[in-house]
Amino acid sequence: MAIWTLAKKDLRLLLRDTRAAIILLTMPLLFILVLGMALGDPDERLQIFIVDEDAGLPPNPGPFPGKPWSQVVRDDLEKTAGIKVEMISTRQEANRLVQLGKRSCVLVFRPEFSTQVHNCSFLDERFLEGKTGINPFFRDGVDLKVLSIDVIRDEKQALAASIIEQVMQVSLLRVVMPWMIGRAFDKISEKQFIDEMAKRVEVTSFGKSKMKPLALLNDKQRIEVGDGVQLSLEELFKKYNLRAKNWESLTKSEGKASEHQPPSMFTLSAGDRRAQRFQQLVPGYTVMFAFFLVLTVGWLFVAERRQGTLMRLRAAPLSRAQILLGKLLPCFAVSLFQGFFLLLAGRFLFGMKWGSQAYLLIPIVTSTSFAAVGLSLLVASIAKTESQVSIYGSLLVLVLGGLSGCLMPRYLMPEKMQQFSQITPHAWALDAYQELLLPNPQVATVWISCGVLVLFGFALTAVAWLLLKLD
Repeated sequence: MAIWTLAKKDLRLLLRDTRAAIILLTMPLLFILVLGMALGDPDERLQIFIVDEDAGLPPNPGPFPGKPWSQVVRDDLEKTAGIKVEMISTRQEANRLVQLGKRSCVLVFRPEFSTQVHNCSFLDERFLEGKTGINPFFRDGVDLKVLSIDVIRDEKQALAASIIEQVMQVSLLRVVMPWMIGRAFDKISEKQFIDEMAKRVEVTSFGKSKMKPLALLNDKQRIEVGDGVQLSLEELFKKYNLRAKNWESLTKSEGKASEHQPPSMFTLSAGDRRAQRFQQLVPGYTVMFAFFLVLTVGWLFVAERRQGTLMRLRAAPLSRAQILLGKLLPCFAVSLFQGFFLLLAGRFLFGMKWGSQAYLLIPIVTSTSFAAVGLSLLVASIAKTESQVSIYGSLLVLVLGGLSGCLMPRYLMPEKMQQFSQITPHAWALDAYQELLLPNPQVATVWISCGVLVLFGFALTAVAWLLLKLD
């Protein structure tokens, strides 16, 4: 009975400060909302910025592609899910926008771009009517300079610029590679190729003398051999259309993704992308702000110690355990309420999903709050003044939040740092949330994380019990 009396008294004290209670609940929501906005509009696709100075195809280009290669590349980008092409009128305007920091990277197709792409080939000059074939590939992908593409970068936005360059690399690979393969495959049926084979293909006759059987064929027969080689290769590689000059035809994909491939962020709808974003933010800040409880508990104990209330309680017929439990129960209740409130807000305000085993959110929130109460009691046992509570508590919350992955996703950290983060209760709480919010969660992993959080709570409380002085 005495425990509940103390708990109700402290709970009334906590709730008496209405503004503080409102801030405790709304501050995490404000952080989540601001970060969600800072990460961009969920309807906004990745933008590729292009200046097109391409002068068009060279003379006598043949039937393919029928339009400038710069337009082929732009069409490929625009067909790619999640990508939007923005055209900039001139190179001067592109330089101005980059210098002002309004564009991270602009790609400029120089006038000779179509000519360079059209001359890309695997073939030797002998098969290109005296022209020199261009090899646009190198170790890391497509060499933009070889294809006459200039890159205007804002070095202050290096990461965003690198993403745009990599996207262009992939698009050029899809455009140039099929063109080079199709071009080479067409040569197989031509007389010039068979003539080269006739010089090299030798067989041994019964008299052990070597002969060149293809050299005995006339021109018509040689062309028939070339056609037969083409048909044989098509049969051998029937999953691909080697005559094709574009990626869809080469791969016979017709622009369709594999049925077994899970949807990516680019293929999700705008609403789903928004929910996916808050699927990461809400659990992270729910965990971090649960541990802001250290400030509330610390101030509560310091104020009681300064006012002499703790000494009077010690004079009452109450044990040390009853006093601590009576004071920690209301803080534990506030932490539980905050955790469930943020999850409800995430569901109904931000569209996040609770997963297929939503009932497991109860043990996750409960065990996280228990660990937070243990850490709060430890800070309260060390700090002697309100200033010390503010310094120790804020520093501890921010450092553990950054180390555990609450502030920055853990998969972006070095591997050793990811392993080291497991010493924090925050990391185990995040693991439980992230596992539970998967389409097919491993329930055992969730329960293990909850168990570790409970152990954290007991261990921190035990240390605090030894250090805490009630007088």
